[in-house]
Amino acid sequence: MNKTIELNTAVDTPLELNWLSDNAREAAKAFIAAGTAANTVRSYRSALAYWSAWLQLRYGRTLGDAPLPDTVAVQFILDHLARPLDNGNWSHLLPASIDAALVAAKVKSKLGALAFNTVSHRLAVMSKWHQVNEWPSPSESLAVRTLLREARKAQSRRGVQVRKKTAVVLEPLQALLATCTDSVRGIRDRALLLLAWSGGGRRRSEVVALTVKDVRPLDADTWLYTLGATKTDTSGVRREKPLRGAAAQALAAWLEVAPTANGPLFRRLYKGGRVGSEGLSGDQVARIVQRRAKLAGLEGDWAAHSLRSGFVTEAGRQGVPMGEVMAMTEHRSVATVMSYFQVGILLESRATKLLPDTITEPPVAKTINTQD
Repeated sequence: MNKTIELNTAVDTPLELNWLSDNAREAAKAFIAAGTAANTVRSYRSALAYWSAWLQLRYGRTLGDAPLPDTVAVQFILDHLARPLDNGNWSHLLPASIDAALVAAKVKSKLGALAFNTVSHRLAVMSKWHQVNEWPSPSESLAVRTLLREARKAQSRRGVQVRKKTAVVLEPLQALLATCTDSVRGIRDRALLLLAWSGGGRRRSEVVALTVKDVRPLDADTWLYTLGATKTDTSGVRREKPLRGAAAQALAAWLEVAPTANGPLFRRLYKGGRVGSEGLSGDQVARIVQRRAKLAGLEGDWAAHSLRSGFVTEAGRQGVPMGEVMAMTEHRSVATVMSYFQVGILLESRATKLLPDTITEPPVAKTINTQD
């Protein structure tokens, strides 16, 4: 039997079925913000600051008062991506005065065209901005997607490649570790490098998020560490990953010289090797990799991501099944992991070893009769 519930209309006014109240909209935006990684939030803020400045200078328009048409997204691409000219030079449509103003406003680091990945990211951020505001995205139009695809092909044909960080495969990893002395800094950096690499190619955000309570020894040669929310897994379910051999030993050594019951796993150091209570930042993880690479005399474009790509590449090189690799890295896209994994496979492929190690004098050529 259905019952009608009486409401105090002064307090509990029924909501419209097809309309969200202002406070509900704000609550939804708060959930989206809280569920977004800190590094992503910073990159979104930077991109939106750029969009705001560019729109103001280019169109005299404020960001956020209404959805943008796809013509604006097309203009953004043409303003920022260099296109090849018939004379072999490159050009883009952004007026020099606006380019200089963007640099002066410190939303742009230097004059000139932007990299393809930067333009793609800023279009994606603008798409997200429209999604949050429940507007149709200008970045999803056929005109924008076609132009972006053809621009990428045009740049590729002229030799402009998407830059990737140098992968830390086994040999450069050993070189990085060789620079780590028995000082407190050396012990910390060794443990960090080995956990990030051997522990599945962890992102820098994942490394700095680890706490002392997230790690525990399983036996003398194995430790387990626990991952919480990551870029690709925001379910809240905590997953344990193993650290074995040298990586486990390095972690034990670090916790021995820097014992603590709680707080960040990897902490800042001060003069005299004093261990602070404040955790490292993602940028500091990148600088540790770069500093160790410099000390080792390694050439290349090194960054924190070098550890992640290097783990995947080395796994392919040693014939580890891709499923096992992805279980450690937690990649969700096969295409993403394959770009590194395949390189590792090819490094050990027989197809790359068709020539002998040394080339001797060629044998006397024989005449081959090609007629039947």
